[in-house]
Amino acid sequence: MTAPSAPMTAIDRRAKAWWRELWVQVLLAMALGIALGVARPDVATQMQPLGDAFIKAIRMLIAPIIFCTVVNGIAHMADMARVGRVAIKAILYFEAITTLALVIGLVAVNLLQPGAGMNVDLSTINTSLVDPYVKQTTAVGVVAFLMNIIPQTFVGAFSEGNILQVLFLSVLCGFALIWLGERARPVTEVLDVAAKMVFGVVRIVMWAAPFGAFGAIAFTVGKFGIGSLSSLGKLVGGFYVTCVFFIAVVLGPVAALCGFSLVKLIRYIRDEILVCFATTSSETVLPRIIMKLEALGCERSVVGLVIPTGYSFNLDGTCLYLATATVFLAQATNTPFDVGHQVGLLLILLLTSKGAAGIAGAAFVVLAATLAAGGTIPVASVALVLGVHRLMSQALTPTNLIGNAVATVLIAGWENALDRARLRAVLDGAVAE
Repeated sequence: MTAPSAPMTAIDRRAKAWWRELWVQVLLAMALGIALGVARPDVATQMQPLGDAFIKAIRMLIAPIIFCTVVNGIAHMADMARVGRVAIKAILYFEAITTLALVIGLVAVNLLQPGAGMNVDLSTINTSLVDPYVKQTTAVGVVAFLMNIIPQTFVGAFSEGNILQVLFLSVLCGFALIWLGERARPVTEVLDVAAKMVFGVVRIVMWAAPFGAFGAIAFTVGKFGIGSLSSLGKLVGGFYVTCVFFIAVVLGPVAALCGFSLVKLIRYIRDEILVCFATTSSETVLPRIIMKLEALGCERSVVGLVIPTGYSFNLDGTCLYLATATVFLAQATNTPFDVGHQVGLLLILLLTSKGAAGIAGAAFVVLAATLAAGGTIPVASVALVLGVHRLMSQALTPTNLIGNAVATVLIAGWENALDRARLRAVLDGAVAE
């Protein structure tokens, strides 16, 4: 893992050209993409490969980054009891916060009623577009979920890019290195160098982030447009408000209890938030968020465990989306969905929401799986939100990212693995980001 950045004076920070800041480049690229989407939708839709290529370039690095980071972090802990303690604290926090997200999502969609009065007749909708997503749905259940964590082969997890499977292998290898003791030192040194090499590749790939953001946002605006989505505007607008509410009312107090400002943390990771927003993928910034949280003062081993785990178990934005979209579909299709049904939905979502990592179009696939498991709302109704799914993803992915950043700082502080002086200095801008 790369070492934290060296201190930089305020003068040095002011001397850095504004146009060299990644967040500025991404913001300008997004503005150009929106302008192209409005002026020339036909050309804008052809920009999709730029966004897709950037996402693929980052995704190819995620498995080796998680493996090197987690294995090295556990090996350096040299204490399996501590690894277990950190994991248990993380899972307990994740379950509590995602349950709260699901409850808030359900309350918000019931108050806003975005689907009321639509009276949709499913026989008039072309549902063939959602067939590829429905076919990806898997069995819902504790046994099926746990079995999916175990890869078919050692290298299978890396080739498929399944985060949970890579994490599972990483933990096993980390424990094995602890048992080997001093004999494992050559391996840990190689992994440390390998991690630095992969993060070097990440820095190279991130130069293309503005192009990826431009292509992704141009495609979204060019293909769907704002006018064509007016009938679902209440759903999208309400969802954005719900995400902002969750960040302010839930994550804000959590950050305050940990002794730092959520606003300052958001400013610190603004580059990553903008990339998430443009590409609708939190995976694109996983390598950078690991580096940034370590530079913030969180211990390497804690970051290496919490962030990859959080990408599967702490998807706050995804939980808000699943709760909102499910009840919206019930409202739009006039499907009876009383409090009892919604409590049952909450229990189903507690499990299905944890399977969102490592699946293409994850949130949409899990939405289809949730409807299939519930058996009340027609699965074919997901076609109603297909057109706005990408717009909703532009809210849920940054929410996921912010939630995992807060969780990492919280658990690092809980484990006395947080340099609070550095945390304050970095967030206050006294040292380099």
